[in-house]
Amino acid sequence: MSRDGLPRLADLARARMSRRGLLGAAALGGVGLATGGAAVALQTPGPHLGELPDTSAMHHAMASVGDIRADGFDPTAYLTDFDYGKVSILPTGQPLREYYIVAEDAEIEVAPGVFFPAWTYNGQVPGPTIRATEGDRVRVHFTNKGLHPHTIHFHGIHGATADGAFEQVSPGGTYTYDFDAEPFGLQMYHCHAVPLKKHIHKGLYGAFIIDPKQGRPPARELVMMMNAFDTNFDDENEVYAVNSVAFHYQKHPIRIRQHELVRVYLGNITEFDLVNSLHIHGNFFKLFRTGTDLERFEWTDIVTMGQGERAVLEFSYKHTGPFMFHAHQSEFAELGWMGIFQVEPALNA
Repeated sequence: MSRDGLPRLADLARARMSRRGLLGAAALGGVGLATGGAAVALQTPGPHLGELPDTSAMHHAMASVGDIRADGFDPTAYLTDFDYGKVSILPTGQPLREYYIVAEDAEIEVAPGVFFPAWTYNGQVPGPTIRATEGDRVRVHFTNKGLHPHTIHFHGIHGATADGAFEQVSPGGTYTYDFDAEPFGLQMYHCHAVPLKKHIHKGLYGAFIIDPKQGRPPARELVMMMNAFDTNFDDENEVYAVNSVAFHYQKHPIRIRQHELVRVYLGNITEFDLVNSLHIHGNFFKLFRTGTDLERFEWTDIVTMGQGERAVLEFSYKHTGPFMFHAHQSEFAELGWMGIFQVEPALNA
């Protein structure tokens, strides 16, 4: 049993709970919770333009089954938490950014009362968002405190010794990845040890943002990693989320301003499902695939990605009120991958 008296993951695995039995059905106006192996569907009024839905009953019930941040990870803080590294200047004049990443085993809470035995970078899933500018020297000091060999593989352009595919780092070992940050855009990093699907699914991944030298227009910037968790070890996911905690952004809406430019760094790291997606309500966005082009974009309200794909989305809301965002695989949305943008009036309105 968990410290809250709720079933731990091993109990859930033994029960071989079905996908819908774990979290319950969560229609667009409600959310399901796992409590002692029984699914409880909490129905709340659907949101309407100009008013925030009454979720007080949902909030009370969620609080009653445990703190969704019991492991110390806050998905709201993660949205805007960028690690720019320790900065110095090399003799050549090139900026050097140094990062320190530790792989370690940790239990994380992916839904109220639902625990998952994760492998983490710096004790969290996703790992820290690494951020640099194109042309910077990136130096990542990696220490493996886990029980299995791990690596860090960076998407982007770099030499073979910085690729993280062959130099397995044994438990207790260290390795330094050293390369220039290129090209600009939204990259990704993850463990490349075998079996690959296990090392990724268990949580060893994170976002890697390389800013263009000329920068991007000022915006409210958010990092969203679409992920999922197989909590009963049958190679199928029972919990879906963005930034690891099911329904977090429904319980804690992301507050933005009317007409404010919002930039989302979106990546898909979902294992066991071929694709994942993001759909926003009441709006369209500019879709910059991989973020490597500042001018050419698609104009849409939905993006579908395979694992490892990523994109930069830019949008602003014309209207105020609560607007849902979620996966457009309905099953994913009902099992946790759903949130709300709460659009508040512009400051000069």
